[in-house]
Amino acid sequence: QLHFRESGGGLVQPGGSLRLSCAASRMITSTFNSADMGWYRQAPGEQRELVATISSGRTTSYADSVKGRFTISRDSARKSVYLQMNSLKPEDTAVYYCNRVPNSANWGQGTQVTVSS
Repeated sequence: QLHFRESGGGLVQPGGSLRLSCAASRMITSTFNSADMGWYRQAPGEQRELVATISSGRTTSYADSVKGRFTISRDSARKSVYLQMNSLKPEDTAVYYCNRVPNSANWGQGTQVTVSS
């Protein structure tokens, strides 16, 4: 059983938006609430990279490549993490994953985001 279930990906045109969701259903609520969480992505032929982080105190940080376009948020009651992606670019095409920061070994299947006209 996967620790993280990502959803919300799809095919979108450049300039479009998507909202990704991640359910951390296997995490104990107290563990989730005390964990820093992040969204990672992996493009074909590239290493996985961290693009957005939200701390247990809801402080956020972003990779320079997505700053100003992506917004990470979390919902403690639902043990979920979200990524609002606006002004999408072709270079945002990747499989997106959520995980703790630093990451645990328990990756989900990810959700594919394809930005193309």
